[in-house]
Amino acid sequence: MSIQIGEHLPAGSLAEFVEVAGEGCSIGPNTFQVADLVKGKTIAIFGLPGAYTPTCSAQHLPGYIAHAAELKAKGVDEIWCVSVNDAFVMGAWGRDQKATGVVRMMADGNAAFSKALGLDADFSKFGMGIRSQRYSLLAVDGVVKQLNVEAGGKFEVSNVETLLAQLA
Repeated sequence: MSIQIGEHLPAGSLAEFVEVAGEGCSIGPNTFQVADLVKGKTIAIFGLPGAYTPTCSAQHLPGYIAHAAELKAKGVDEIWCVSVNDAFVMGAWGRDQKATGVVRMMADGNAAFSKALGLDADFSKFGMGIRSQRYSLLAVDGVVKQLNVEAGGKFEVSNVETLLAQLA
C-alpha cells in the first residue's frame, strides 16, 4: 500500500551531491533527514525510475525545471527529484539537465525512501533492480496534500502540468 493524501512522509534519509560548500554541507554527497528538510515547507516531490533514462531525461525532469518559477509562485518552497541512483549520478544528471539551484536532485540509493512510501517498483526484467515508481506529490510540513502515481509505463499524471493545476 502506498502513502496516501493526509499521511506524513515517512522518516528516512536522502542524499544530495552538493556543488558548493555551505553551512553544514561539504562539497560532494551529503545525507539529509527527510523530516528535517520538510519541516515548515511546501515541497513538490517527483519520483522517477532512473537518471539518464529516456522519459525521465526528455520529459519528466525537464518539465519541472522549465516550470519551477510557476511552482514557486504558487507557494512551493523546493522541488525535489527522487530516484534510486547514487548521489554522484544524481549530481551529474542534474548538471547535465541544468537543474542545479532549481530542482534538488535527491538520491535514494538503496530505494529505502521509495519503499517506505510504498512507491517502489521492480525493474529487474530491465536489469535495473528495485527502482521508484513514477509519481508526483505535494507535501506541506511533511503531510501529503496531492499524490499522482503513474500506471506502469505511463507518463500522464506525474508531470508538472498536473501538479500546477492542482495548486490552482
